[in-house]
Amino acid sequence: MLQLRSMLVVADNTGAKKASMIGLPNKGNQRYAYIGDIISITVKEALPYAQVKQGDVLRAVVVRTRKEKRRYDGSYIRFDDNACVILFDKESKDPKGTRVFGPIAKEVKDAGFAKIASLAEEIY
Repeated sequence: MLQLRSMLVVADNTGAKKASMIGLPNKGNQRYAYIGDIISITVKEALPYAQVKQGDVLRAVVVRTRKEKRRYDGSYIRFDDNACVILFDKESKDPKGTRVFGPIAKEVKDAGFAKIASLAEEIY
């Protein structure tokens, strides 16, 4: 469960290291973002000479959250950090990077981000 100004780790190889959530596009008055939601972020830390720069405003999908998520079978999934993967543009569901680091939740694949799921190391 993420809200405005939540800090996230960027889990891909675009060059961004940390990002901050600044909004939920096309969600109206919704306050929180969960696993599989598309969010607007601003890059807070980035590597020099990378694809994305510090201060860029981009779209990303949430792949891990510290707050547990209840699944339909009654189990819960929770991670050690809040993480996102930067998307290519506003309309597509393809990632900008070519690698995804760390585990991702199964809900990301169920939300239609099959390319991100195929690039991930582990799916929980």
